[in-house]
Amino acid sequence: MPQQHADARPPHKPRKPHKRHGWLIVIAALVVIGLAAQGIWSRYNAQAALERDAKAASTLSVQVVSPQRSTRTLDLVLPGNVQAFLDTPIFARTNGYLRKWYADIGAHVKAGQLLAEIDAPEVDDQLRAARADLANAQANFALAKTTAARWTGMLQNRSVSKQDADEKVADMLAKQGTLDAARYNVSRLTQLQSYQKVLAPFDGIVTARNVDVGALIDAGSSGGQQKEMFHLAQADRLRVYVNVPQAYVQQIRARDAAYLTLNETQGKRYPGVIARAAGAVDPTQRTMLVEVDVDNRNGELLPGAYAQVHFALGANAAPLTLPGNAFLFRPDGVKVATVDQNNRVKLVKVTLGTDFGTRVAIASGLDGHERVIVNPQDSIVDATPVRIVAPHVSAPNNAGSHP
Repeated sequence: MPQQHADARPPHKPRKPHKRHGWLIVIAALVVIGLAAQGIWSRYNAQAALERDAKAASTLSVQVVSPQRSTRTLDLVLPGNVQAFLDTPIFARTNGYLRKWYADIGAHVKAGQLLAEIDAPEVDDQLRAARADLANAQANFALAKTTAARWTGMLQNRSVSKQDADEKVADMLAKQGTLDAARYNVSRLTQLQSYQKVLAPFDGIVTARNVDVGALIDAGSSGGQQKEMFHLAQADRLRVYVNVPQAYVQQIRARDAAYLTLNETQGKRYPGVIARAAGAVDPTQRTMLVEVDVDNRNGELLPGAYAQVHFALGANAAPLTLPGNAFLFRPDGVKVATVDQNNRVKLVKVTLGTDFGTRVAIASGLDGHERVIVNPQDSIVDATPVRIVAPHVSAPNNAGSHP
């Protein structure tokens, strides 16, 4: 009976563990998927960061500046050759020996002043003989003239033939030609004798005396080599010749002011005026010859000296300038590295102007709107990608300024 009672109890319902196990599996799968996604995302971010770093490392970092126009009037300074307004070597026109000289180096002489005398006795004898020939020719012509007049009168009376009268007239004309030749010979020798006195052709200073008393003077008429006796210079007015570069010839105009400075007279200016220009550029030097006239009545400037000529080109000629460390000196010329709109390098050929020290003028090649790389690498080439970085800002320095 007890056994039957026990068997008579209702049976117990079994649990369902598979539902709880399913949720655990789902959660575990989500965790695994999340961890995998996180790992993949981390690797992707790391790869992208690595690529960005590699790209940034491969891109050249540069600093750029813009060309700046000078804020002051350009003072073009060029070397000049100072010369006397008139500079003439004095040679002899007749042969002989120097009898005496009257002006030494440094002497101020006037036009027509006697510088030296030449002793030429053979010229004096030739002049005497020529004058004797002239007297003889005059006598012969007078007789021939009288004879021709007489025979012409007899021809009117038919006392002589026309042939004889014509011969007398022709003889008179021949004697007249001989007389003229004798006169011209006397005039020539008179001029030659006057050359025994060496005169100054203009007011000036004797800068050289190359002869002394008793020296043989050869005028070159006998085939010998002429020797300069004196050298005369007019230094109260000077010509200064300057070779102006082609980039500035358009700003050089006649009658514009200029001034000179000398190293030995620091701070002193000598005013001048642009007198004339060659009007053509030398194809070898690419310069134009310009003459500046300077008043030197006080005698402070010396012919043959070296001077610096200053031309004020005006504010409209103020050039663009760049720092001295922005240039690339290549075999085909001077260039600057600019950055275009796509942040790539573009090399531009430029022509340099005046060097102001820390900055250099650009005569041509830029318009002022470019972004120019400073301290460019010597190996930089066109189309190189670059990254522009801001320059390091240092403390203000008022020690100097660019033009």
